[in-house]
Amino acid sequence: MNRLSDKVAIITGAARGMGKEEAKLFAKEGAKVVVADIIENEAIEVAKEIAENGGEAMACKLDVSNAKNWERMVEEISNKWGKIDILVNNAGILSLAGVEEATEEQWDKVMAVNAKGNFLGVKYVLPVMKKAQKGSIINISSIYGLIGSGAAAAYHASKGAVRLFTKTIAAELAKYNIRVNSIHPGVIRTAMTDELLKDPANTKNLLGTTILGRPAEAIEVAYGALFLASDESSYMTGSELVIDGGYTAL
Repeated sequence: MNRLSDKVAIITGAARGMGKEEAKLFAKEGAKVVVADIIENEAIEVAKEIAENGGEAMACKLDVSNAKNWERMVEEISNKWGKIDILVNNAGILSLAGVEEATEEQWDKVMAVNAKGNFLGVKYVLPVMKKAQKGSIINISSIYGLIGSGAAAAYHASKGAVRLFTKTIAAELAKYNIRVNSIHPGVIRTAMTDELLKDPANTKNLLGTTILGRPAEAIEVAYGALFLASDESSYMTGSELVIDGGYTAL
């Protein structure tokens, strides 16, 4: 119950889905959690739920693609808790449009949230982590940052960017004792995929080569994030943690 005792963790996109599960799990393991999301009212509810269960949390409205939002939030956290030990760049959006159907506007929006959002998170949290000479940054990519699918052009591009961004900043930040790793989930049952998974035919297509034959529950990926956030993964950096039910094994 104390794997993250006395650590301060920012989790973006934490109002719903996997981010919400990560926030609740991290709090249960002793972290002070920043529930960051553009959906402010739901972020507040998650923070309240954590507090009601004996944890400590604060909600922050955050557009991950907006530098001023990041600057403001990091200042608030520093004033309240004086440090930031963990950053989980979890916020993301999905577009299934292929290259022929995708618009320039769709491309820019997906890249702004999924790729630029990770960059800004690292950039604005870094001075606080550098001062402490420690930290764990976890970037949520996807199996679609590792392999292609013949669709979702912008989503693939953004998640591939997250993968290599993770590796290069892991090398850059190692001198500050800051670890950076990426998580590559397969098909997860969240608010983002609920509609798609209602149709059995769609579910079968989405699961593809998933050996376990089912979608993941969000908590199953959250436990991977917990491991990377904790000191148990102290010798891991620049690594890819694949949690995909065997999708990429075949």
